[in-house]
Amino acid sequence: MNAKRLFVLDTNVLMHDPTALYRFQEHDVYLPMVVLEELDAGKKGTSEVARNVRQVTRFLDDLIKTSNDDIATGIPITGYGSNQTNGRLFFQTRELANSLPATLPGSKADNSILSIAQSLQKESPELNVTLVSKDINLRVKARVLGIHTEDYQNDKVLDDVNLLYGGFLPLSKDFWDKHSNGLESWQEKGRIYYRLRGEDVNDWYPNQGLFLNEEGGFEALVKEVKPNEAVIQIVHNYRAPHHGIWGINARNREQNYALNLLMDDQIDFVTLLGVAGSGKTLMALAAGLTQILEKQLYREIIVTRVTVPVGEDIGFLPGTEEEKMTPWMGALMDNLEVLNPSAHGHNNEGDWGRAATNDILSNKIKIRSLNFMRGRTFLNRYIILDEAQNLTPKQMKTLITRAGPGTKIVCLGNIGQIDTPYLSETTSGLTYVVDRFKNCAFSGHITLQRGERSRLADYATEIL
Repeated sequence: MNAKRLFVLDTNVLMHDPTALYRFQEHDVYLPMVVLEELDAGKKGTSEVARNVRQVTRFLDDLIKTSNDDIATGIPITGYGSNQTNGRLFFQTRELANSLPATLPGSKADNSILSIAQSLQKESPELNVTLVSKDINLRVKARVLGIHTEDYQNDKVLDDVNLLYGGFLPLSKDFWDKHSNGLESWQEKGRIYYRLRGEDVNDWYPNQGLFLNEEGGFEALVKEVKPNEAVIQIVHNYRAPHHGIWGINARNREQNYALNLLMDDQIDFVTLLGVAGSGKTLMALAAGLTQILEKQLYREIIVTRVTVPVGEDIGFLPGTEEEKMTPWMGALMDNLEVLNPSAHGHNNEGDWGRAATNDILSNKIKIRSLNFMRGRTFLNRYIILDEAQNLTPKQMKTLITRAGPGTKIVCLGNIGQIDTPYLSETTSGLTYVVDRFKNCAFSGHITLQRGERSRLADYATEIL
């Protein structure tokens, strides 16, 4: 049996996941005084971090109020949902000896936490003291000092990002021979369906792409999965010139699957992963414009993204919400130029025609900030959430639960380009929803395998 452990928590762990207090099972949790000071300093504001801090303080207050134990001897960690633990929560109630080297003065918050972890280990050698932090530099310093340290692992969706659901599956060459018994086929609303039986269909997911690697090969989507039985649907071929979507065509198999998911009004939630230039934003916009202006399925497109700069922040921006978001929406504008040929002067509409087209597009596409999404409900909207890899699982939940009747949400991102501190490929909110929604009948996911922007961009993606 494993020995009981004492986990010393860094502030960023609680800021990242307010329920972290309840995630250590039977083990004890220790909060240094400097962590409480940093939580107090971060409680003001409307940011997600400030909300998390306020939630942590409410949890701490509840634990203290419901316990009759002396705070110096630790209080039981109980009372949060189904995450019942047998551990105890300890606060720093006395000053501990500073044993850090002179090169690490204890006045800095990180060094104070290091000093406390080291002192606890020296005072109680029988305890397995572990410093838990999302800060890589703090973990490096802890290892240098001989302090056992770990990253906060509870928010990991997968151990390895290569295990993430890709959205499609190659079939064996003898696929039709294996499923010839009891095979049914029919047509409905111009689409071809097959009902298959066999044990291997139990490993399929709803709206998963299936294909045979042969010339002009078979491509289908799984529409229904039951024990030892599945219904599949032959996909539309959006690679054909006469099946274009707002003037664009799929250039590869994965793009074809993506357009099928985006154009299916029975699918409410679509996630697209892919490298830069793989066509995520372009396809999402093209499908949205087609379904709004031609099919009248939705009222408008709402485009939003998290405002995390790659370089230095550009500072305060004047103007309305839409004007403030404009610098972050360069990718949207670039794709609208591709979808609106009149903007290039490639047709004979003249200035009036170009102005009319731009006016229609601007009236049907609204840019909104993520900061004002909480509490809203969107009815009959087509929502594009760009750069979704920079969102935490909690932020993703907040946004997806904004969807009202008739709304479709499309999440786009590249988990290889995460700019948010303390998020990684395995802890991103985009990874989280891809994994959690793979069994959902009205959700679909595709990981786009290659870029189609230009040969230069594709070469840079591969070689740099």
